[in-house]
Amino acid sequence: MCSILGIFDLRPGADVSVLRPLALSLSALQRHRGPDWSGVHADANALLVHERLAIVDPLGGAQPLRSADGQLVLAVNGEIYNHRELEDATGDGYDFQSGSDCEVINALYAATMDGVEGRRRAACEDIGAWLSRLNGIFAFALWDRDRGRAIIARDPIGVCPLYWGHDGDGRLWVASEMKALARSCADVEVFPPGHWYDTATGELRRYYERPWRERVATLGRRVEPAALREAFEAAVHRQMMADVPYGVLLSGGLDSSLVAACAARFARRRIEDDDASEAWWPRLHSFAIGLEGSPDLAAAEIAAKALGTVHHGFTYTVEEGIDALPEVIRHIESFDVTTVRASTPMYLLARRIKAMGVKMVLSGEGSDEVFGGYLYFHRAPDADAFHEETVRKLDALHQYDCLRANKSMMAWGVEARVPFLDLEFLELAMGMDAEAKMVAPRPDGRPPIEKAVLREAFEGVLPASILWRQKEQFSDGVGYGWIDALKARGAEVVGDAAFADAAKRFPHVPPVTREAYWYRSLFEAAFPGEACARTVPGGPSIACSSPAAIAWDAAFAAAADPSGRAVAGVHAAAR
Repeated sequence: MCSILGIFDLRPGADVSVLRPLALSLSALQRHRGPDWSGVHADANALLVHERLAIVDPLGGAQPLRSADGQLVLAVNGEIYNHRELEDATGDGYDFQSGSDCEVINALYAATMDGVEGRRRAACEDIGAWLSRLNGIFAFALWDRDRGRAIIARDPIGVCPLYWGHDGDGRLWVASEMKALARSCADVEVFPPGHWYDTATGELRRYYERPWRERVATLGRRVEPAALREAFEAAVHRQMMADVPYGVLLSGGLDSSLVAACAARFARRRIEDDDASEAWWPRLHSFAIGLEGSPDLAAAEIAAKALGTVHHGFTYTVEEGIDALPEVIRHIESFDVTTVRASTPMYLLARRIKAMGVKMVLSGEGSDEVFGGYLYFHRAPDADAFHEETVRKLDALHQYDCLRANKSMMAWGVEARVPFLDLEFLELAMGMDAEAKMVAPRPDGRPPIEKAVLREAFEGVLPASILWRQKEQFSDGVGYGWIDALKARGAEVVGDAAFADAAKRFPHVPPVTREAYWYRSLFEAAFPGEACARTVPGGPSIACSSPAAIAWDAAFAAAADPSGRAVAGVHAAAR
């Protein structure tokens, strides 16, 4: 991954020589995302700046990517996993200038625009169509110089972050992180996933709509365990596309262990040439972090030994985590309690991984949203409610777990890929009737457990203690003392008078605990202003409860703390 910054809608007579150094200085605020190289395109009507983290084609592929005639200029943050298939489909109609997986975006746009002048509506429909064909994680800005038109788009789930806003002169700005826009744009907002924007029309359009969003489209659709397993293995295989050292995050939970198991199967061959040659880095390395004696560190050791990975388990102290909090919040651009708790150990782990020369890791985010893995899904009253909640959580994922994984890792220039959110796999897994995902008693008489359908698909691949391990939220699994220490420190640093005045100081999503007030104060120091605060969602934490979950069990309404341990009677009963 990388970072992008774009400025469009430049007024006639605008002095680009003045805007260029401003754009460079603001792009530098997100250079941690792309420490390998910086690229700039500047003309009378547009500025594009790109900070590169070289994962595919590290010797070539520098951005912005330009078409042979210089008409198209593209800055992308992300990866396109099916780029070779799409390149083959374009035939000889586009002259590729690099080995970058992302240049196919230029080719697809060029094919769309050929011969469509005067047919704007048809062209727009075609852009949405080819965007839907991209299987990847991306946020991009494409500048069509001759037409004076920019196309801005974000991947369907929002794995890659993207923000936009306008400066005082009405110019449109886009950037990978909010920190690059906060000084210039009073109206900074999150660019919505699964959408694209056309500066020529001023229209924001949704391009990603799937039938599985409504349960009626999934009724009676069963997926055999072997098919589910094969589809996930294929997703992991696709996402191992890399020309640099990579590894896997391995907490010892079900999701990261399945990712690691699949990656270990394919690690010895090079994905980019269809497994024809030996991988440049054939040993798979796995990484875990926790407080001394944490549940995750112990489980990760078991999983790593079974899979044969070169494992690295790191410990951190409570004080080290607390010391890092201001930087963590500045990087993740959120004050959501669960997100901050979980981002801190991930941020510390990313620094360790970077020090070892690894630039990409595979991670397990998305599984709990797709398969209903959070503990409150035990209380789902029926399959309709279960399915509706999985869709709601996927829609919100870009503001929670995707944000956490991406920004915590990219703070140190490490790219996190998420195979459970691979679009081909998502089509199969979300197309499955939710009846099969419901938490139900197990045939062996053991207590009901979440994600049984996924566990059964990988029977025999992992040790039983890992395959059937109870759900632990990451902020719990790194050590229960971590959350307890954060609560205690919040109580120390936030006095009675300040907390009593919380709603007045923070009218948008007033903090309801002293810990939350503490995080909000750190956020405000880094991102003053109401607009920045409004990019962080309000309401109950996504990992704890939701309007639906509260309706399932009244106990959720009183659970201000979003730890998995707050789900009364579920966590302990299934351990």
